[in-house]
Amino acid sequence: MKSMKKISYPSRIFDTINILFLLLLVLTMVIPFLNTLALAFSSNFASMQPGIVLWPKEFSVEGFSTVWSRMKLYLPFTNNVIVTVVGTVCHVFLSSMAGYVLIQRGLPGKKWMLSAILLTMMIPSEAIMIPLYIVNKDLGLLNTLSSLILSGFVSGFSVMLMRNFFLSVPYEMSESARIDGAGDYRIFFTMYLPLARAGLATVTLFEFVSRWNQFTPAVLYINDSSKYTLQIALKSLIVDNDATSSNFMITTNVRMAGIVIALLPLIIIYPYVQKYFVKGMFVGANKE
Repeated sequence: MKSMKKISYPSRIFDTINILFLLLLVLTMVIPFLNTLALAFSSNFASMQPGIVLWPKEFSVEGFSTVWSRMKLYLPFTNNVIVTVVGTVCHVFLSSMAGYVLIQRGLPGKKWMLSAILLTMMIPSEAIMIPLYIVNKDLGLLNTLSSLILSGFVSGFSVMLMRNFFLSVPYEMSESARIDGAGDYRIFFTMYLPLARAGLATVTLFEFVSRWNQFTPAVLYINDSSKYTLQIALKSLIVDNDATSSNFMITTNVRMAGIVIALLPLIIIYPYVQKYFVKGMFVGANKE
């Protein structure tokens, strides 16, 4: 009994330290978020006061009305929605189809294809920024939303992730369906996709967050202010003091309201895919 107590006592100390460390880590993320919310829902004068606040002072939504209508944040918000939704749907669909192809037995050159896909994951995006810019320029896609949609149209990570999900589906099921006369498209849409909902949710969440927050492609390809996405508009709103006319001062609640608007879609979508996302991270780690 004494030995058990000696073993459990250091373990309790270690667990306590871990809990305190995690609480401190959570506070470093929660406090800035609460401060942003509090300032966003404060009045113009109250938001300019120094210090950290966790509750709105002089509750007001004038920051949201100003940033949405007067500063026309709805234009980059709409552009961001178009780029994110269309790009995410295309990305998930193409990655799923590629993953389905790569699980086929007897596929010629499958090992070379897998090696080529893995190779693309080793190349940093910064190394191909200039070639991608030249390609978009030659195709006449600069200053169009199409350039942002085509950016990251498919990725090796998503293809490999969907391939691992499809490998978890018994191959005998597809063979039985082929014997019954089903083709590849029918097997793919009616069998593999429904059984890989966790994988689809995982890829969708990754791609949605990535596209919603993308900054570098928009800076490279977009110069027309009417085609700005949300992150470029927020950069101008928060960093550039001369983004508006000289007779209008951007108050803190206006800046924070823009940040809250940018966070809302991510907060809304996460609860719907979270239950599949956790499962997907484990299933997608399986290897053939």
